Amino acid sequence: MQARTFLESVRFALAGLWHAVDTERNMRVHCLLAAAALILAWVVGFTPLEWAVLVLTITQVLTAELFNTAVEITVNLITKEYHPLAKAAKNVAAGAVLISSCGALVVGGALFLTRIFSPR
Repeated sequence: MQARTFLESVRFALAGLWHAVDTERNMRVHCLLAAAALILAWVVGFTPLEWAVLVLTITQVLTAELFNTAVEITVNLITKEYHPLAKAAKNVAAGAVLISSCGALVVGGALFLTRIFSPR
């Protein structure tokens, strides 16, 4: 379905986001962890720069998870049978999420541990 207006495009995008949250356990886990990180950042008093880094990092992980979901849906649409290339496509997309999540752990660790354990 093609969007006719900008608002329709936004509505379609939000529907896709909701689909991922509604159907993908890992997306819900990422959203929960993101919410926890945002609350903790507020509690420890992040600076504007720390907020920017945190929000960009969260955005990157959620975006990777959305692309992973899109790849999985597309592969499932194309074939229901086992195929090594279908498996590889899904695994590569999942690998992107893994790398993204590991990077987020490093960034989060640097932000939070520095903030919590450095004297101010």
